[in-house]
Amino acid sequence: MMNKNKKRVVLPSRPDPPTVDQILEDINRTAPSDPVFSVLERSGPDVSRPSDSDVDVKFLQCRRFVDLNERLQEARGRLLRQREELKAAGEQLVRDVEKVKGQTL
Repeated sequence: MMNKNKKRVVLPSRPDPPTVDQILEDINRTAPSDPVFSVLERSGPDVSRPSDSDVDVKFLQCRRFVDLNERLQEARGRLLRQREELKAAGEQLVRDVEKVKGQTL
């Protein structure tokens, strides 16, 4: 039988993750020759680093996407308001038709 009286080992708590300022400070203090920055250069010819023009193209695509998304959100808001206005106008029209029908009888 297994010994049920074994004590569980309590592990120490994990440290807090670094703040953005700490990360930026660490990056700024790192030398350009650090392996983190040179891993792509040493990994061989089949791995390529994106060129500045590729980065610019991706940035512009992202910017257009964000702009389009904002425009779509604004259009959605306008459509919701217009739908409510049409619903209210339709209800008023039904009331007016009932009123006219009541006058003709």
